[in-house]
Amino acid sequence: MRYALMTHHFEPAEGELSDETLAAGRQAFDVYAKALHRAGVLLSADILFPTGSTTTVSRRDGTPRVQDGPFAETKEALAGVFLIDVPDLDAAIGWADKCPVVEWGSVEIRPVATSFLDGAWTH
Repeated sequence: MRYALMTHHFEPAEGELSDETLAAGRQAFDVYAKALHRAGVLLSADILFPTGSTTTVSRRDGTPRVQDGPFAETKEALAGVFLIDVPDLDAAIGWADKCPVVEWGSVEIRPVATSFLDGAWTH
C-alpha cells in the first residue's frame, strides 16, 4: 500500500539556524532517504521550500484568485513528503518513526487512495 509521510515542523526565521545545524539536518535526511531506498520502499521524496515561497490558487464566484503565501496560518508547516510503498500501516509507522523530523516536528501518515501512474488512474 502506498503512504504519504508528510513532515510538518515550525519554520525557523532566516538565519535562525546555524550552517552546522542545517548541514546536520541535510545529512540526517540523506541517511533517511537512502535507508528507504535501500529497503525498496521509497517511491519519491521531496523537501519543500519554506511557506514564504507558496502560491495558492482558488476560484471564487467563477474568478480565479492567486495569492502569495499559504492559504492558512499555522504554527507548523508542511515541509516535505516521502511517498512510500509498504505492506501496511504498521510498516509506515515504523518508517515515520525513523524520520529525522520527529525530533522537532511531526510526520503525518496518510494512505494514498488513488494514484496516476503510467498514464492511468489506479486504486
